[in-house]
Amino acid sequence: MRFRGKAKWALLVCLVMVFSIVAGCGGNGSTSDKSKDQDVIKLGFLGATTGSVANYGIPGQKGMKMAIEEVNKNGGVLGKQLEGVYQDNKGDSTEISTITTRYITRDKVAALVGDPCTGLTKIAAKIAQENKVVIFSAGATGNGVVEIGDYVFRNTLLDKFAVPSVVDWMVNTKGWKNIAVITSLNNDYSVSLTPVFKDAIDKQGGKIVIEESINDEETDFTAQITKVKKAKPDVLVFTGYYREAALLMNEAKKQGLDINLIGGDGLYGQDLAKLGGKAVEEKVIFYCGFSFSGDESNPVSEKFLADYKAKYNEEPDMFSAQYYDAIMILAKAMKDANSTDPSVYKNELAKLKDYPGVSGNTTFRADREPIKSPICLITVKDGKLTLLDKIPLNIE
Repeated sequence: MRFRGKAKWALLVCLVMVFSIVAGCGGNGSTSDKSKDQDVIKLGFLGATTGSVANYGIPGQKGMKMAIEEVNKNGGVLGKQLEGVYQDNKGDSTEISTITTRYITRDKVAALVGDPCTGLTKIAAKIAQENKVVIFSAGATGNGVVEIGDYVFRNTLLDKFAVPSVVDWMVNTKGWKNIAVITSLNNDYSVSLTPVFKDAIDKQGGKIVIEESINDEETDFTAQITKVKKAKPDVLVFTGYYREAALLMNEAKKQGLDINLIGGDGLYGQDLAKLGGKAVEEKVIFYCGFSFSGDESNPVSEKFLADYKAKYNEEPDMFSAQYYDAIMILAKAMKDANSTDPSVYKNELAKLKDYPGVSGNTTFRADREPIKSPICLITVKDGKLTLLDKIPLNIE
């Protein structure tokens, strides 16, 4: 009995100590976490830093981090510091769904920044809209994005505005009237962009002489280029991403097909030049909202260019600039609304007019769609993405 009594007493003492420690740790941790959360405004990064579209997410993340550092250095937002939360969605639809939900439910972010890909943005936007959290895409250009709801924004040159002007340049300035079109069928961006090009080609009096299709991640485009060559087009329109564009042009060069390839800003990636080599030199042309090729008169852009080079020892691109601008625009909206609550500051965000960002001036229309002008046509020269021309943005 004596042994049992001592054992019970020892057990009781141990339990009391354990509960005290657990309670103490839990209480201190909760209080600390809560205090920390009150001192910061969390922003969730959406983008791929590995995989086939990492050329968008890697510079985007750098631009986002740089903007957050600058905002915090200048006092933060409403007395609070910005804090980025970063996970790699790998360009995968399941990953972005999981990450978006985690950012909202676990991290309690005030906004989601990204993804540059239209299809992935739509997946995240539906989750964000349902949970009343602002999502600000720094690159999605396809249709059906902001229509998801009033918490959805983006700050890039849109295909539906850019393509008619680009096709006008193709047909009437360059004289490329006979056109081949290639679509990537497992790429939502490409599938959405092709009909925009086809409609503009029809309205400008161009003629589509052949249509072909591929799939992302394929590597052998011998059959498609063989058929395109037989159709004798003046130009090739490809509506997919930079990797497949480079491979298509490598095959064209192999078959002796001397042709230009035109596309959207899905072709904007440094790997375009690396993978395409001489096959893409001054042959691939794509549009975007701005260029960092040394002719920018915008002092904000020039400062960003210098600061980015100093920080990362490389030149920025469209995605680093648009993620940077997205952070700055979100910070401005929160300050103007005097609130970090998405349901409050989204109304100020929607009022944005002539914002002088590093990626050019941005204005949101009544439907929250961004307007950017002029259109920059980019090509590859000496292994680098270079400004070819600027054309006006004509909106009907």
